Amino acid sequence: MVNGLIDMEIKKFATEHFFAKYEFTTPHQLCNSDCETVTIQELLEMRGTSFEEFGALALGYTESLGHPDLREKIAETYNNITPGDVVVLGSPVEGIYLVARAVLNRGDEAIVLTPAYDALINLFEHIVGPANVKKWSFIPAESRWELDFDHLRNLITSKTKLLVVNFPHNPTGYLPSQDHLEELVTLVEDNHLTLFCDEMYFGLVHSGTPEVLSAVDLTSRAVVLAGLSKSYGLPGLRSGWLVIQDKELRSNIANWKFYTSICPPAPTEYLAMAALDVREKLLERSVAQIENNLRTAEDFFQNWPDLFTWRRPMAGSVALVGMNVPSVEAFADKLAQEAGVLILPATTLGSDDHHLRMGFGRRAFGNALGVFETYLNKDK
Repeated sequence: MVNGLIDMEIKKFATEHFFAKYEFTTPHQLCNSDCETVTIQELLEMRGTSFEEFGALALGYTESLGHPDLREKIAETYNNITPGDVVVLGSPVEGIYLVARAVLNRGDEAIVLTPAYDALINLFEHIVGPANVKKWSFIPAESRWELDFDHLRNLITSKTKLLVVNFPHNPTGYLPSQDHLEELVTLVEDNHLTLFCDEMYFGLVHSGTPEVLSAVDLTSRAVVLAGLSKSYGLPGLRSGWLVIQDKELRSNIANWKFYTSICPPAPTEYLAMAALDVREKLLERSVAQIENNLRTAEDFFQNWPDLFTWRRPMAGSVALVGMNVPSVEAFADKLAQEAGVLILPATTLGSDDHHLRMGFGRRAFGNALGVFETYLNKDK
């Protein structure tokens, strides 16, 4: 018994099990959610810092909530946030666990936008039980994914305590308009909910898509998860943070953090500060790579109208693509083994077996897509 909750076996983390099997053995990858990375040397040179300075870093314990300078740099990326609102994590996924533990109690209900990264569903189901986690699902329109706000309203009950979303959305690439985001905030405030918004892809806005504010710049009832893995192409840093304006909730989350990572790694904090100093360069680099790869992808999908259903993403580095095969799971296994090409079956993300996730942030995307097309042409 923990926090008044009965422990239960947690669901298999399907996405990470899939990547553990294939990610480091399959040469041509089309499903990565992160953007092209840089080396430590490249990052330090971008900032104008020497290896000697980095090497002089002491490897002692760090402050549990994060280095004050790092928290200040993070706060500066928002409009209405102070360094005191920021909790630096040991890893971005830790933030999902901490929020689940700190916000929810037995008998509470949560609503989760789906499909979604496994942790954004499974951890909340682990805390309150699958029956108490309701799914707010995307609707497939002809050329894009859409959301039904009336459906969301009908899901909210007196037991609902938490609404979980992620924008830009993984895996659809959806980004709400500012009006829709404000409508969401109104629902949260009117029903006294906590809004947990995963913003790991924040800033990856494509040409033609209007930018929106962070959820924490719109309401104090929001808790935001962000980091350097996706938009900035630095997943190896494992750098992430939570932004929490509610002092009591922030204190509760900090207490749970003592049971997980305690404090961030010193080298990660140092390099995270370097990255934030040049974040605009890193972000521009990522967006340019994504838009170049999207042009390549659109040419590809025009050649295969009967095999794929293409809904162009609005933001982020991924898209949810329909595929006209009996089973994308079976096809993905065969494709990896026979052609060395990796696609991610969307079943791992809570979608059906007729969709896959495609990622556009890597430099090698065009080459991998060419190998994929060669494989498809063999069966024509």
